[in-house]
Amino acid sequence: MTPTLAQRHLTHPGTSTPRATDAHLGARDWAEIQERMLVPLYDAVHERLEVGAGTRLLGLGCGSGLALLMAATRGASVTGVEHLCPERLALARERLLPDGLWDDHAADARLMEGGPEAAVDVGRPPYNMITAFQPIGCMAGDSEGLAPLLERAAPLAERGSTVVLAGWGPPERCTTSSVLRVATRLADPLRSTGSWRPSERDDLEDVAQRAGLKPDGSGRVACPFGYADMDSAVRGLLSTGLFDAAVGATDARQVRKELTESLHPHLRRDGTVWMANVFRYLVARTT
Repeated sequence: MTPTLAQRHLTHPGTSTPRATDAHLGARDWAEIQERMLVPLYDAVHERLEVGAGTRLLGLGCGSGLALLMAATRGASVTGVEHLCPERLALARERLLPDGLWDDHAADARLMEGGPEAAVDVGRPPYNMITAFQPIGCMAGDSEGLAPLLERAAPLAERGSTVVLAGWGPPERCTTSSVLRVATRLADPLRSTGSWRPSERDDLEDVAQRAGLKPDGSGRVACPFGYADMDSAVRGLLSTGLFDAAVGATDARQVRKELTESLHPHLRRDGTVWMANVFRYLVARTT
């Protein structure tokens, strides 16, 4: 059976980006190891909202572009903006705009560095779906910039358009919560920066309300974190950015050591690492 475009690019977006810096390494580890853990979330949202040929999707914080790729393979017209990590955006371009790889799967895709304003195109109809798939509800203050971002994006969409936000589930349903506490403890010298906190039930609703959106349903999705070995688990988790403050407060070697120790309870006999997690998404509407 011939693999779909999304399957071909699920773990490896391309080979043209050199492994030269920590930022490039982290971005590629995210694209090749960690981002696949969120595929059940992306798929559940796309299925529920019937993403397809009539969908004009704007992805905020699109990262390395896997969610956009999955939407594009369903026939959606996709636009992604990324303002925090240009290295991830470069990998998204390899995934969505590679020369000679689309064949009969020609995509209507645009990728820009910047915020929502970069996605303005007076020659196109307005968007009818906006996604913000970077999960919130894990680190203190990780949702603070999201509401203003959504406020700026909403005018680019039709009235009543779908907006999707994502967040971590409750800590008792997320095995990875115990591992993330390593980041909190090591980042203590930075005080509030990077502090882990339990996800609250209404985190996503609060963001939607502050952004002037109207909640219109929600769902939960199992997103287990499964890794081929301990090295992959450490690299994948470090690529999330959730340990950056800990690295800044101590050093990368110390963080890797303690992260590895925290993962040992989740190491299985065959050498794989497995942690069950639940993520939550909120569907809202522009007003």
